[in-house]
Amino acid sequence: MFGIEVPIFAFSHCRNVVSEVTRAGGLGVLGTSYYGPEALEQELDWIDHQVGDRPYGVNLLLASKYETIGQETIDFRRLPADHVKFVQDLCDRAGIPPLPPAEREAMLDHEVRQIHMTPEHAQQLVDVALRHKNIKLFVSALGTPPKDIVDQLHARGIKVGAMTGKVEHARRHKAAGLDLVIAQGTEAAGHTGTVSSMVLWPEVVDAVAPMPVIAAGGVGRGRQMAAAFALGAQGVWCGSVWLGTRESELEPEMKSLLFKARSDDTVQTRSRTGKPARMLRSKLTEAWEQPGAPTFLPMPWQSVLNTEPRLRIDRARHPEFLTYPVGQIVGHMKEETSVRQVIYDMLEEFGGTVESMGQLAEFE
Repeated sequence: MFGIEVPIFAFSHCRNVVSEVTRAGGLGVLGTSYYGPEALEQELDWIDHQVGDRPYGVNLLLASKYETIGQETIDFRRLPADHVKFVQDLCDRAGIPPLPPAEREAMLDHEVRQIHMTPEHAQQLVDVALRHKNIKLFVSALGTPPKDIVDQLHARGIKVGAMTGKVEHARRHKAAGLDLVIAQGTEAAGHTGTVSSMVLWPEVVDAVAPMPVIAAGGVGRGRQMAAAFALGAQGVWCGSVWLGTRESELEPEMKSLLFKARSDDTVQTRSRTGKPARMLRSKLTEAWEQPGAPTFLPMPWQSVLNTEPRLRIDRARHPEFLTYPVGQIVGHMKEETSVRQVIYDMLEEFGGTVESMGQLAEFE
């Protein structure tokens, strides 16, 4: 379908990871949820220059339901006062310094402008992507893309896929005329459902056959890749495993926390975006589960609410409050490596696993 050498699809918000996976024979997919049109244009220009004629993709948060409180503009000043007080008090009690008063509003305005989770912003990003001929895959992260967007992409020869954590959503994607489905088990980072990969993958494969299925959720090793193929997938989708590479966008402090984490140190929470998402457990995620915590705001307002505490925590590098979307594969990530080494290790283990399975299948 894409002319790639290895069936490894790499999701990342980092252009370096996307380009390196693509150059290594896989297909990098850039997460665009925090890019404005101008910034996205710059990132895609850079990737184009790095990958030559190789194909890559983009991933966009196309939620099936948005709540913009009656207007397109997202303004942090419109947040509920009780919610703002909750996150401010949380940081204050932890001794996390506030943002510089003279710069606070400008900093928040800048960050909030990067939150593009409305239909209007989605179309702007699609328009940018259509100007880049190397983009051969478009993936919707939060639902079946609107028909007009699917038609635009198909008219340009771009394949369209969508994430799914439920069989019924996969059937909806197929009915909408998409080209492939990414079946994402609950082990995955970020927005995900509650069904495990081992159960979900074959269910989706059976439900949408002969539509290609890419397996996601807990994939970062060759044995997991072999399991995905054994269950009917035609490729694997990896995200968390790239966070520990030197090409990753993460700061050393965050990488160090990931390398120390166990597989059960992640938690599914609505505290980041308003929709269920798997994160590294921290005192920030735990605070939202305590009695007396406010209700989660709808998307995109929970993300807007998180802007100020995130900036404060990141600036202070507070280890107990730092968090990031990461899947349960984090327990296998022990030290910094490179994108190419991850791919090499996956393929080597995959080959050995397939060989041993072949030997097991040799019955007398």
